[in-house]
Amino acid sequence: MFRIARRVAKDRVISTVDADARHGHKTSARGFDGYKGHVAVDPDSELITATTVTAGNVGDGQAVKALLGSELADPDANDPPEDGESSSVPEEPLAVYGDSAYGAGSVLDTLEQADAEIMCKVQAPVAPAGRYAKDAFGIDLTAGTVTCPAGQTVRLGAVKDGHIAHFGHACQACPLADRCTTSTSGRSIHVGVYEQQLTRARARQTDPAWKADYTATRPKVERKISHLMRRRHGGRRARVRGHTKVDADFNLLAAAVNLARLAMLGVTRQTGGWAVNTA
Repeated sequence: MFRIARRVAKDRVISTVDADARHGHKTSARGFDGYKGHVAVDPDSELITATTVTAGNVGDGQAVKALLGSELADPDANDPPEDGESSSVPEEPLAVYGDSAYGAGSVLDTLEQADAEIMCKVQAPVAPAGRYAKDAFGIDLTAGTVTCPAGQTVRLGAVKDGHIAHFGHACQACPLADRCTTSTSGRSIHVGVYEQQLTRARARQTDPAWKADYTATRPKVERKISHLMRRRHGGRRARVRGHTKVDADFNLLAAAVNLARLAMLGVTRQTGGWAVNTA
């Protein structure tokens, strides 16, 4: 017999008038319908250097290549700085700043391959009810083993998206089991494909100098995003339908915000190029 499926189809079309729009989530409790707008900002001049738009259900990290473009292809290029959100200085390696939405393993791997200075925040691993998180386990990728807080060591087994360690029966008689898992089959630790990149990133962000640099730069990007959102016809709502048109409209909005910023800086077009207005 036929019945309505009580589930949500992957990448389902949510609108009869805009087939490119999708459900998205700002947080687990706060959703939206439509698209995500992404910007790359120069933190020194606070000018938007690139924009792109993705469907609402697309991860933020997938927009990085579109935002950084040629910077990733040529990391030694002496172009104006970008924030991808990113930042670079002539004759210095590309530095990329981003919040935890850009701290995915695939993004870190892309930036490492481009020899970029990674200033993207990576979330710390967590576990329910304050139990031992993954960082409490000793993961040795060279030996292919994982050691739990109680000192039990098991080997990693291959799975489709990385490796996994099953502690199984070792958890049943463990004195720390209540602080580790409630599963009757014991604790399992999944080690993803980008585990090494994530581990290096978490180690970097414990450095006080890294924290100070990140804290000083990120607010500039957030302020620019608020400039895009605050106006009556800002980026909070799409004024057109379809990915191509929404992307073009968001780019036009960014250009308008840049013109306002140039006016604030006193930059005007004069014979021979752009110059700071000293009058």
